[in-house]
Amino acid sequence: MRYISLEDLDTRSFAENDPRGFLTTYQPPIIFDEIQRSPQLLSYMQGVIDQNKNPGQFILTGSQNFLLYQGISQTLAGRVAILHLLPLSLEELSYTQYTSKEYIHYLYQGFYPRLYETKLNPRDWYLNYIQTYVERDVRQVKNITDLNAFQRFIAMCAGNIGQLLNLSSLANDCGITHNTAKSWLSLLETSFIIFLLKPHYKNFKKRLVKMPKLYFYDTGLASSLLRIENSQQLLSHPLKGNLFESLVISELFKYRLNRGISTPFYFWRDKVGHEIDCIFETGKKLLPIEIKSGKTITDDYFTNLDYWKNLTSAQHACMVYGGDEIQKRSDITIFSWRNIPDLLL
Repeated sequence: MRYISLEDLDTRSFAENDPRGFLTTYQPPIIFDEIQRSPQLLSYMQGVIDQNKNPGQFILTGSQNFLLYQGISQTLAGRVAILHLLPLSLEELSYTQYTSKEYIHYLYQGFYPRLYETKLNPRDWYLNYIQTYVERDVRQVKNITDLNAFQRFIAMCAGNIGQLLNLSSLANDCGITHNTAKSWLSLLETSFIIFLLKPHYKNFKKRLVKMPKLYFYDTGLASSLLRIENSQQLLSHPLKGNLFESLVISELFKYRLNRGISTPFYFWRDKVGHEIDCIFETGKKLLPIEIKSGKTITDDYFTNLDYWKNLTSAQHACMVYGGDEIQKRSDITIFSWRNIPDLLL
């Protein structure tokens, strides 16, 4: 399909000043990128779509999810299918020459296509990405004027990766109000920078935590915000396990979203500290998934899964670890980080 980017000023000017002529010149099937730059086009597309009932005439993409949704919900409701495209997945990279034998490489490099296409240094690329997209484009959506506070907030989010979200504590550490922190967090979530994993609601007669856990869709971005300058620094970093956990759960999200299906993932934790890193809910079944960054499986890896099985009488459980082997141990299947999608099959 022909590709037109509305980031280009001349193209955008044409779309804004003569939308009918623009759509006559660039007829479907066609891809319009950064469509949120010219939201008035959506109203004129509606007429084209209603005249020609064939689906897939326009593919509309945009990096500003909030603004894109705003325009679509007002003009194209009921006429669109919405797909969320996250950074590359391990599954996608497995079909390329860009694979690595070490997950540490992915924790540092992340999964943005540009890094693989151009072989740029992740340290330099993420610095520019943070300055141009996170600090400029995302901040402008809600007209955030205090850049320093916003920078501290994003960095603090990275420092809390894989941990329970305490908004009040986060706000105090950044010198902002609770409501401001809540608003900024929602902005980062809508922009697909972070996601919140909610606690599962079944308590099995146990008191549960009610706070979600905070993760980043891209571990390379989180590593950059943590000021990690090379993959070797990650080997002894105190948040290596949290970053690995974020990588695994984001890969589960990618597997589902890339197929256009929902992401029924949660975590479970009671008040005394028993925890299951990820719960996959399908139908009436709950699949517990434990995540360990170590490459050698030890007995303590199974402590929480054994507790869960005794509590719920679960028939099956899974573990993802930093090693390479796939093992089957009675009612627990152990997957390598390379084979994360297999546990959802």
